[in-house]
Amino acid sequence: MRILRPPAFGADPAGERMARIRRSPNFADGVFRNPEGARTRPSGGSMVEFAKIYFQKEARARRSPLGEVPVHPTTVADLAAPPVSGLRLTWMGHSSVLAEIDGRRVLFDPVWGERCSPFTFVGPKRLHPVPAPLAALGTVDVVVISHDHYDHLDLPTIRALAGTGTVFAVPLGVGAHLERWGVAPDRLRELDWNESAYVHGIRLTATPARHFCGRGLRNQQHTLWASWAVAGPEHRIYHSGDTGYFTGFQDIGAEHGPFDATMIQIGAYSEYWPDIHMTPAEGMRAHLDLQGGTPSGVMLPIHWCTFNLAPHAWAEPGEGTVAAGAGAGATLALPRPGEPFEPTSGLLPSAPWWRAVATTPAGGWTTASEAAAATAQAVTAPQAPPPRDEDTGTPEAAPSR
Repeated sequence: MRILRPPAFGADPAGERMARIRRSPNFADGVFRNPEGARTRPSGGSMVEFAKIYFQKEARARRSPLGEVPVHPTTVADLAAPPVSGLRLTWMGHSSVLAEIDGRRVLFDPVWGERCSPFTFVGPKRLHPVPAPLAALGTVDVVVISHDHYDHLDLPTIRALAGTGTVFAVPLGVGAHLERWGVAPDRLRELDWNESAYVHGIRLTATPARHFCGRGLRNQQHTLWASWAVAGPEHRIYHSGDTGYFTGFQDIGAEHGPFDATMIQIGAYSEYWPDIHMTPAEGMRAHLDLQGGTPSGVMLPIHWCTFNLAPHAWAEPGEGTVAAGAGAGATLALPRPGEPFEPTSGLLPSAPWWRAVATTPAGGWTTASEAAAATAQAVTAPQAPPPRDEDTGTPEAAPSR
């Protein structure tokens, strides 16, 4: 069986790690549970409908840029000098973000591989190159992983980082994958929800999220998924990982916020999996919840642009976030991949750069005033109740989302 299992599938938790998982308050009836019920994938007739939409030729064309994505050209040079304010974020595409916070470097969900897949010849391929070689980033103090899906936990990237001496902060169970790939156990900080680890004066706390896990053909739900609150002596930031909207954002904000910046998933959403990924409007609601209900701090939209993972148009997450931000009066950072910015400096990238290489909507691009009027109600509208327990799915195979 080990021969038939490619290395990218990772390893299943066992021994003391599995015993710790069974003791977790978030583990019941043999699986990790979400803080609120969640349907994780289409089923039955909806799966057939999804397949028709996803593979339609015209729809497929809309899900990719028309031209070359404008990656920031001087990322390596820009990172050579320390941030003046003490906090700098560099979005590398999708959910990969380098955070320089109070003299330390934290790298979230690094994916430098060409495909988010267990195989090199099939699976979603990059729509733009990485902005900088992994080795050019300099010293990384800690690598933070949100969960074990292929677009967040990448075997070649982890193997490259395993030889650098960095510490890895991961949700409970994910350490089994990393140990198989060469990461020494003493460099792992493996956390359950609401547990914290300290690395070089930076506190990293695994906070709840509403998602699921899995890399192999059979998904046992034995590895946890998490969002992350990171605090230094002077600054606080939050990375959502993958998650559906849930009321727990308010609790995370109350316990660990307010944040100087939030990195919020706003892409790869669909009506076919509404509980595990947020729309831009839901992402904005989460940002507001994390900030105590007020549009403070800076929101960086993540989990879009780099891979084709959902039926929506390629530029839709960016446009939707601009609209949601205008409706909420929130401050957004809209960097090109690889463009560093300092959230507290007041100088933020704000141009909708994607429009130059995206299919223009039938009605044209929405102006800021139109976006504000159209989305103010959506951002403040009450949420539908979470699904009942009988609606909660536990899939046997996890898609690479």
